[in-house]
Amino acid sequence: METVVTPEALTLYTADDVRIDAGHLRGGGDLCFVLAHGFTCSWRQPTLRRIAGALHRHGGVMGLDFRGHGRSGGRSTVGDREVLDVDAAVMAARRRGYKRIAVTGFSMGGAVVVRHAALHGGVDAVVSVSAPARWYYRDTVPMRRVHWAIERRVGRLAVRLARGTRIAPGGWDPVPEAPHEVIGRIAPVPLLVVHGDADPFFPLEHGRQLYEAARDPRELWVEPAFGHAEVAATPGLIKRIGDWAAVAVGK
Repeated sequence: METVVTPEALTLYTADDVRIDAGHLRGGGDLCFVLAHGFTCSWRQPTLRRIAGALHRHGGVMGLDFRGHGRSGGRSTVGDREVLDVDAAVMAARRRGYKRIAVTGFSMGGAVVVRHAALHGGVDAVVSVSAPARWYYRDTVPMRRVHWAIERRVGRLAVRLARGTRIAPGGWDPVPEAPHEVIGRIAPVPLLVVHGDADPFFPLEHGRQLYEAARDPRELWVEPAFGHAEVAATPGLIKRIGDWAAVAVGK
């Protein structure tokens, strides 16, 4: 029977003074995973807690709620200023003595960790799972629903009532660089792109576009019958991701 570890509850502040709710599982070594969730999710949800528990076998885990999500303050900018949220978590991990940081994100979180590593740096490995390569993608039914939720006032109200996610009105101004436009800057930090061939939100072309725009050292895992992000991630996949990160940072 596995021992249940209670995370250390943290309150972080970003460079633009947004309060971020986070949780830390202390690891025995000097590797820490910064775990970035998808749109409308939270590090406190059972799915993310399960993933954190699996990664914890390899090191510490720092989970966070993006702005506008869960118990964090502010409003979601859906992948733009969330890079500051990840940066606050990375700095919190450094303050706790971790020398190697592997940022690991799912869906929107995958796009954010790519952009953070490219624009801010300061990490030792990057794992992006089920992430969009480009913005404004509407070619699947689930993504048309997501855009309705983001762009319409009634949609934002519906997401707030149903999921507790608060979305900033007004859209982007200016439009931030898309993940595929900046991913080449991550090198020489090791990069892993994971995408399923059954993703109902972002088809496999997104994963391939990210991989092709990146530079070595990089890997692309095309996962057969894998759907989307945290919900579809099996324990076996998370174990493999943890194994990859431990090797990538030289643990």
